[in-house]
Amino acid sequence: MGKQAGKDKANGGTIALNKRARHEYHLEQRFEAGLALQGWELKAIRAGRANIGESYAIVRKGEIFLFGAQITPLISASTHVVAEAQRTRKLLLHRREIDQLIGKVERDGYTLVPTALYWKGNKVKAELALARGKQKHDKRDAERERDWNREKQRVMRRHNKDA
Repeated sequence: MGKQAGKDKANGGTIALNKRARHEYHLEQRFEAGLALQGWELKAIRAGRANIGESYAIVRKGEIFLFGAQITPLISASTHVVAEAQRTRKLLLHRREIDQLIGKVERDGYTLVPTALYWKGNKVKAELALARGKQKHDKRDAERERDWNREKQRVMRRHNKDA
């Protein structure tokens, strides 16, 4: 039974979330990308040492790279490998997806923001979102909308409880 519990965790568990992305950007379209990782990075991710809060994706020479993601190396990392916590990692996408993303980023002014890292089978996947930056008034509107929805729920619960 112990093996099954570990298997479920590896099949679909979330590794890291970028919660600020929804607050800072209008997320429009999402893509799933693989990550080209080194062995020590995979071990560190399994130990829960990944952070994508400050990361973003950039386009270089027709390829897309994850920049600013931090994977803190384990103390027991191999001695013959130089572990760099914030190295630029290549994102693995189909050519047509890459072309579509490059067009949106370069022509339409979108930003590529990673919103989540998660396990899919035994592979690490990154969820990328095409995003536009929010202005300050947009952020206030979104917060006001959230507060209003919360208040509506409270009133409805109170009304249903009384009835």
